[in-house]
Amino acid sequence: MFRLTEPTRPTEFERTVLPHLDAAYNLARFIIRNDQDAEDVVQEAALRAFRFFENFRGENSRAWFLSIVRNTSFTALKRNRTDEANVVFDEELHASQTPPMDAGVAIDRAQDRQTVRAAIEQLPPEFREAITLRELEGCSYKEIADIAGIPVGTVMSRLARARRQLQLILSQTYTK
Repeated sequence: MFRLTEPTRPTEFERTVLPHLDAAYNLARFIIRNDQDAEDVVQEAALRAFRFFENFRGENSRAWFLSIVRNTSFTALKRNRTDEANVVFDEELHASQTPPMDAGVAIDRAQDRQTVRAAIEQLPPEFREAITLRELEGCSYKEIADIAGIPVGTVMSRLARARRQLQLILSQTYTK
């Protein structure tokens, strides 16, 4: 555990947490789906992280900070009374009748970042979170499990479902 004296605490916090602000914004942005609200969430999460920085044990600072961002994001969703946080994946409703194209091909075809962003935004929050952390931030399955507070198997399942839905959304976009 870090035992910081008051003069070194801000410097250590800046060195440990601030390099992860872009990843924090990406995660918050895809969970919240609003630029302004994502900025607010990251600011609130950074304040929480600073307030509880003495509890940081020196492990993976990225995972520690992103878990705070994740929790703050889902709290913001609940605070805004959004029913979206309760969306459940329905295999029959969301399953494709046609074979989905490979995720890599779909993403390659979606050269426009806005198209991919819009497709990701159509996913339920838990799937947006998993895809953002894995595909955009390059987190390992273990890191995602630590950030989300879920088992690695659940991470793998969410990623598989998210990729299937993303494939379907992108394939429908390009067949129009």
